[in-house]
Amino acid sequence: MIASIQGKILFSGDDNLIVEVSGIGYLVYVTNILTTTLRRGEKVSLFTHLVVREDSLTLFGFQDQEEVFLFQELIKVNGVGPRLALETLSTHSPDVIKRAIVNKQEEIFSQVSGIGKKTAQKILLSLEDRIALDDGFVISPETAGINAEVQEALISLGYSVLEAQAAIQVISDDVPLDLETRLTIALRYFS
Repeated sequence: MIASIQGKILFSGDDNLIVEVSGIGYLVYVTNILTTTLRRGEKVSLFTHLVVREDSLTLFGFQDQEEVFLFQELIKVNGVGPRLALETLSTHSPDVIKRAIVNKQEEIFSQVSGIGKKTAQKILLSLEDRIALDDGFVISPETAGINAEVQEALISLGYSVLEAQAAIQVISDDVPLDLETRLTIALRYFS
């Protein structure tokens, strides 16, 4: 098993990198966050997961072990392959994925291209017992509702889903549950 890779980026595609290690170029599929932040010629160090199929060996790379863990858990779900798991991690941060599982928010997974309502429900059912329940991940239905409204407002202002979710993460739990206050705090994240 190839658990990590470190080398120089020879090429950056839409969903992959070619990483040169000792003169050999490895094709590594990565999240769009990595393809947009890493450039040709840069050194990179990634944690990896090797998917072995009868006709291929496919390497997937991640920033940290938490992403690898979530990727491995997602591909255990019936109907979620490696590409769909990678797309999930490209669309949502690990914290957002964990919160969605703990709080049974199937709409978070439905935002991922290729995941419909049934697959989102399968993900929730399959992972609810496997994702560690951390008090920080449990949110009330009221908070989840107002956060969804803040996310929609940010998206309508032109921010991506990932940017909106990152901004929502900075909102403290003790902030009042009104849209205007939470949106103001979320917008400060971008300044």
